[in-house]
Amino acid sequence: MQVRKHSRKRDAILAKIRSTKSHPTADWVYHELKPEIPDLSLATVYRNIRLFKEAGDVVSVGTVDGQERFDGNTLPHGHFICTACGAVIDFPAVSAPAEAMGSLEETGFQVDRIELTAYGVCGRCAEV
Repeated sequence: MQVRKHSRKRDAILAKIRSTKSHPTADWVYHELKPEIPDLSLATVYRNIRLFKEAGDVVSVGTVDGQERFDGNTLPHGHFICTACGAVIDFPAVSAPAEAMGSLEETGFQVDRIELTAYGVCGRCAEV
């Protein structure tokens, strides 16, 4: 992996993603940072997020409502995606992925990671 140079924009983009638990889109990051970095472009945000994903600094949660969502928390945990409102909510890691990884490795597969994503309706939407 190539060593990335630090830049004000790059550092700000990563810090913004890591500062929220909302699992932001690139558009959200762009609109949050634009007032403090007027020459920031959406292309710069996308390019840097791609670099962060490749380096393992952020992970993609997947596409929700047509936009890719990102997580700056790379520690093991799962995601719940509300199919009603689009919220992405972290939940603690469970043993099932670790057990699956172990059984896959026993069969000769080299597993880098297992992601656990649950889909349904969040408590707030269920109350409506």
